[in-house]
Amino acid sequence: MTQTPPKLADADLSHRLGKRAYLEQLADLQAQLALIQQAFLFHGLKGVLVFEGWDAAGKGGTIRRISQALDPRSFKVWPIGAPRNYYLSRHYLLRFWERLPPAGAISAFDRSWYGRVLVERVEQLTPEARWRAAYREINDFERMLVDDGTRIVKLFFHISPEEQMARFTERLRNPTKRWKLTYEDFRNREKWGQTEEAVDEMLTQTSTEIAPWHVIPANNKKYARIKAMSAIVDAFSVGVDLNPQHLDHKTLDAAGRVLDVDQALIDSLRARTD
Repeated sequence: MTQTPPKLADADLSHRLGKRAYLEQLADLQAQLALIQQAFLFHGLKGVLVFEGWDAAGKGGTIRRISQALDPRSFKVWPIGAPRNYYLSRHYLLRFWERLPPAGAISAFDRSWYGRVLVERVEQLTPEARWRAAYREINDFERMLVDDGTRIVKLFFHISPEEQMARFTERLRNPTKRWKLTYEDFRNREKWGQTEEAVDEMLTQTSTEIAPWHVIPANNKKYARIKAMSAIVDAFSVGVDLNPQHLDHKTLDAAGRVLDVDQALIDSLRARTD
């Protein structure tokens, strides 16, 4: 375990980011994400992004900004809802095993296996002995992924109850966002205190050295997006060569024969592979 796991109370929800600074940082982070994806493809690395947070906290908006930067052929977003009957009679981790990325790819989970210790706990869908056992099971699961070469970034988007209510109101008034509002959103609000307790225990029990939690202050959407994407870039780039990869000699020989380019260019590229 990390010595000081994050707590919701430690998140400073007053953080703000102006439009100009946001757009500048967004463009830079998206460019870095594109380089990271290319490096993952070349080196056969794997990445998993875990998005958890309050309803209307901005997970989807952040995922969209990440998706804009990445080639969908090796980036997959998995929206996780209630399990189908097939999975209800099997171990809860099965459906996540099936959605893990292959070598060279990145998968984002919009909600995740942490539903076991959040919604299933709060809604009393799982006996206490089983959801408490999930802390160990999840830590073991993530340890296996890391040992297999997968990098994991876990993000919890935290907003205040007042900010959530303001966003619900905006969704009700905006016809293009109204589809996001459900009865469950209001029912979940009634259990804010219980959920807050469950989140803090989840952070304490599962923020580990190999897969730490990042609590993202999300009352300001622009700040939250940049904070989350920065955490991803930092974790996915450490120790990885992000320079453009060199072409092999066979490809360069073919390019020299077929393409109308200066031979000096081919020679210079060949020299970099030696």
